[in-house]
Amino acid sequence: MKCFYYLAPTLKSTQEISEDLHNVGVLDWFLHIIAKDEAGLKREQLHSSNYLETTDIIRDGLIGANLGFIIAVLAAGAIFMLEPFGPQTPKVIYFFIVVVFTLFGAWVGGLTGIDKENKKLRRFHDDIEAGKYLILIYARKEMEDKIRGMMKAEHPEARLAAIDRQFMNPFSGVRRRRRRQAES
Repeated sequence: MKCFYYLAPTLKSTQEISEDLHNVGVLDWFLHIIAKDEAGLKREQLHSSNYLETTDIIRDGLIGANLGFIIAVLAAGAIFMLEPFGPQTPKVIYFFIVVVFTLFGAWVGGLTGIDKENKKLRRFHDDIEAGKYLILIYARKEMEDKIRGMMKAEHPEARLAAIDRQFMNPFSGVRRRRRRQAES
């Protein structure tokens, strides 16, 4: 499954794109719109994006969990070597240390990420602030050609800005389309 990033110039255009995508079989679950004008999206009953898509909560939460795990292993190793609780420390203590530190790292990372714009969307920040609408279309392999064909034929005003081949991976990059490439 891929995610296509289209930039549309107006709310009316975005509404028409949404209707045409529904007509070719794209459900609301696979269509999200990111815009500065959230009220306009709600008024037109367009499916806006959620916090998981617009913030880095997942990405930073995973980074925090990994850092917490590494620190936990070091702490458990230090406790094992130094034996501050005596030589007969139950093994469950080491497991508990790893779990608590890992969860704490995930929590802190998530709190950090909820305050940051999604890494994949940062490159579109200026366009969104300028009033454009970023349309995220999640497409299964069998729907890709149908969606791209419909968008090219029916909505030349919307520009294919990027394609994300691994939208589930918060660490993958988004392949940005060049102007010349997007026009052909």
